[in-house]
Amino acid sequence: MTDALLTNEAAIRAASFVGVLVVMALWEVAAPRRRREIPRLLRWSNNLGVVVLDTLLVRVTFPIIAVGLALIAQDKGWGLFNILDIPGWTAFILAVLALDLAIYLQHVMFHAVPTLWRLHRMHHADLEFDVTTGLRFHPVEILLSMGVKLMVVAALGPPAVAVLVFEVLLNATAMFNHSNIRIPKAIDRVLRLFVVTPDMHRVHHSIHPSETNSNFGFNLPWWDRLLGTYKAQPRDGHRGMTIGIEQFRSRRDLWLDRMLIQPLRGPASGYAINRKRKGRE
Repeated sequence: MTDALLTNEAAIRAASFVGVLVVMALWEVAAPRRRREIPRLLRWSNNLGVVVLDTLLVRVTFPIIAVGLALIAQDKGWGLFNILDIPGWTAFILAVLALDLAIYLQHVMFHAVPTLWRLHRMHHADLEFDVTTGLRFHPVEILLSMGVKLMVVAALGPPAVAVLVFEVLLNATAMFNHSNIRIPKAIDRVLRLFVVTPDMHRVHHSIHPSETNSNFGFNLPWWDRLLGTYKAQPRDGHRGMTIGIEQFRSRRDLWLDRMLIQPLRGPASGYAINRKRKGRE
């Protein structure tokens, strides 16, 4: 089964991406959480344009991706898991947890360092919150993120199938927890004990800095709870809250060309964790 998964890696990734995107898009139409104010065509065409560009750049820049590096590490005996010879299922579970923690810490770092915030704020500058927001990341951030992931894989030497499963889950849950879908409160209350829900992650996209700098998890919700960055609900309510940041609030800023040059525009103010907060809180 492992060999089949790795052999069909590209097909699994593509099928998961398209399948989750379509399901969440239909769910947003059937049961939206918030009213849509901006035409879907404007936002979706540009957000998905970023996805195409990100994918092409990763393929061109990195001759080997995380799953391939995990296979090499396993063959060469590199990394902690290979040195300790951890049993299969234990290594699989620990690898998924370790990779998820690494992504959480990376996310915090992109908020804490002003230069990195310039890149990451493109994700936060979306004026609405839906499934495509979970795919909207600056190409340079994507390249840096891939570099971090490769270093973690090289250091850990995780099973290649664990890396593949983690990446598919991360992509799927990012689309899920950014979706504009309505989940009954009782179900959300239980669900967010095990996975980051849309209502939990939407808080992270609030215009208030104290909320922007909370709920950093993409996949598992436990790191926020354990490390003190969890915030249950937005102060203005999910329907009344303002999505985005104080900069870049025109519809023209949603265009692909403006998104790509956004790191060069204006100060890196207001939201990086280690900078003094200005404006409203």
